[in-house]
Amino acid sequence: MVIKRLGRLGTLPVAATVLTGTLALYIALVAFGNITDFDTNRDFVRHVLAMDTTFKDDDLMWRAIDSRTVQDIAYIAIIAWETLAALVLVAGTALWVRGLWRGGFVHARRLSTLGLLMLMLLFGAGFIAIGGEWFAMWQSSKWNGLEPAGRNFILAGFTLVVLHLPPQWWDRPGGRPAA
Repeated sequence: MVIKRLGRLGTLPVAATVLTGTLALYIALVAFGNITDFDTNRDFVRHVLAMDTTFKDDDLMWRAIDSRTVQDIAYIAIIAWETLAALVLVAGTALWVRGLWRGGFVHARRLSTLGLLMLMLLFGAGFIAIGGEWFAMWQSSKWNGLEPAGRNFILAGFTLVVLHLPPQWWDRPGGRPAA
């Protein structure tokens, strides 16, 4: 009996719940940190957008944004996106937990997918593509966030794949495996 119950902890829905919940907690803490310690990462965003620690190649420097107002708007938009992604993932996690008890994972999967795609847009399109390439963040030894952005992008992508693995009973009425 105990072995059978423990075996249920090793199911894909439990893995999806844990992965989604972990990313929800992570991005919520990131947003909270950016709100409560506003200046630290604001300086990061300002330096990346200003391109002031890059190689300062004349062919690239026209891309730099020196306006503090525009830099701060970009930073506030990042925080708002992080906060919204956290809320979506927290709601997704709650739906996974509910599905573990009551069955049915369709809504949990959809909402979690939305939150994970939001993370992939933030870290992939925002930090890797725009920050890393457009603003040449890769050239900076001090203000380079490509490694953590890549790590976050891969983790969100991995979680997305797990959520979309096709076990036969995830979407079956009742959402529970045959005993």
